[in-house]
Amino acid sequence: MSKKCYRFYGGLLVSQEKWLNKMAENGYKLIRTGKLLYEFEQCTPKQYQYCVDFVGQKSKESADDYAQFLEGLGYCVFFKNINLDWNVGKVELRPWAEPGGRLATNSTTYNRELLIVEKENDGTPFELHTTYEDKVTYYKQMRKPSAFLFLLSVILGIVMQAWPWGIFAVVSAIGLISCQIELRQLNKQSKIKEW
Repeated sequence: MSKKCYRFYGGLLVSQEKWLNKMAENGYKLIRTGKLLYEFEQCTPKQYQYCVDFVGQKSKESADDYAQFLEGLGYCVFFKNINLDWNVGKVELRPWAEPGGRLATNSTTYNRELLIVEKENDGTPFELHTTYEDKVTYYKQMRKPSAFLFLLSVILGIVMQAWPWGIFAVVSAIGLISCQIELRQLNKQSKIKEW
């Protein structure tokens, strides 16, 4: 018997990951995702672990290759949206992305910005990014969309003299600041490990 839950986390990857792991602790395995939908089936409690990975900067080919690589390691992978745009035929410009990922459409990476990665719980912590260099690269990539949206919102707010752009600037600043905090903590940890 399946259980359907409707949630939206947007860019709150850590919250989404914690919720998925809580569901797994309670004996639910993810079997399908949609815009708001997470569908689960019952399993043994704590049988699975989840990580959520941002891949919005990748081209379709690069994201698919990464997903296939993870599946080759024995993981189960689900693509997930980071926004709630309900339009069909939408095109999104991502100037921060790698070549091939800068123009996202329904046939490429639009609404496929996240990877939910599932593995069988073997008692070890589940991390996709384990080295210092890999973590730094990951958080720098996650910081780029927030920085772009922050600057765009500030410029449009000033030019149009409209307060809603200020709200967008504050929201995007939260993502920017959280990535910057993570990068600063990684930098401190690397200096401690060098001694």
